[in-house]
Amino acid sequence: MTEIADFPCRLCGQSGLRLYYTLGNDGRFRYYRCPNCALVNYDLSTGLDQVQYETTRVDPADDSHKYNLDKDQSFRALARHVRPPGRLLDIGCGNGRLLYLAQRAGWRVKGLELSANMAAFVREELGIDVVVGNFLDVTPEREDAWAYDVVVLRHVLEHLPDPLQAMDRISGFLKPGGHLLLEMPNIEAMTKKWSRLVVGAGLYKRSFGDDFMAGHCNEFSIRSMRYLAQQTGYQVIAWETYSQKPLPNWIYNRVPIGNKARAWLRRDSP
Repeated sequence: MTEIADFPCRLCGQSGLRLYYTLGNDGRFRYYRCPNCALVNYDLSTGLDQVQYETTRVDPADDSHKYNLDKDQSFRALARHVRPPGRLLDIGCGNGRLLYLAQRAGWRVKGLELSANMAAFVREELGIDVVVGNFLDVTPEREDAWAYDVVVLRHVLEHLPDPLQAMDRISGFLKPGGHLLLEMPNIEAMTKKWSRLVVGAGLYKRSFGDDFMAGHCNEFSIRSMRYLAQQTGYQVIAWETYSQKPLPNWIYNRVPIGNKARAWLRRDSP
């Protein structure tokens, strides 16, 4: 009999979530899939590894450094949908590479960053304003409230227990009709499906370090992303998967089977 979670879905409140997969050598970290919205919910009662600070001080203006390549890819995706001028906010801006690219292209930019050290680094390197804080706790200043044409949130949403709260906080910065770029893992990637199949059939056993802990609160697919958007006043304009390798990236952009996903959302106008 399939194991049922003893907690409701954190996105839609549905009960009866079925065990989808486990992590850890003893399977203690358990993920359950909602039958209604398809969000995959982690059982938070077994602990969470939430080390999210960015510490890599790579020159954001270095066009050749491999560390900057994923930010370059994100900006190219953004540029396919919108053009400057306008205001752009990067939540969790890291070394500021995406802010650098956006400013160079004509955007007025600002960052929000958990790490005070990284925020100071971006200010020193680029002269760009970066606010220190957790965006779930930050109240937008008057000039920032409902003021941005584009908000970027890369590989953060899956770490947050309450996706509805996260979208509400983002909406506090974003103009009606503005755009939101989200990046996150794709739980329905081809390789993830295959892994769940062979592990579930007992054909393969994954190995984890003794100190391993789960780090993602929720895992998304196109179906759960559409549900999240609908519930929070957004429309999913585009959903694609991607890779940093050119050929797989070309394929994954067209056939959404890659491990990493990029969602382009538009906030509904009142």
